[in-house]
Amino acid sequence: MGASLNSSGRRRISEINVTPFVDVMLVLLVIFMVTAPLMQQGMNVNLPETNTQALRVKDSPLILSVDDEGQYFLGRKAVPGDELEKRLTALFESRGSTELFLRADRAAPYGIVVQAMAAARRAGSDKLGIVTEAER
Repeated sequence: MGASLNSSGRRRISEINVTPFVDVMLVLLVIFMVTAPLMQQGMNVNLPETNTQALRVKDSPLILSVDDEGQYFLGRKAVPGDELEKRLTALFESRGSTELFLRADRAAPYGIVVQAMAAARRAGSDKLGIVTEAER
């Protein structure tokens, strides 16, 4: 492998200068190290009150409610927990939409709400909205 000579008799450098690349990578590393702790989930929040705008829905939405005793309701009709996934599957097939809104009472047990979300996911829901009250 020979190097070409220029008019002054010096060899040309045919290697890539990686110093600027290393500098940029070190800056990016520092930025990610500083911002990574700020991106953690689990911040203290006050649920279920939010300050967001209402979603616009084309058709009447399918609403799954969980009361403070942990009972499930589709619309205003009570649904046993062991039948929830089966009923949601049937409703999604008949509606053609897998969009679901979850309304959970503030005092509802967390595990019951998570089970409702898991049942909706297993039934085929790919869009799950959480309904909250506006902040006072």
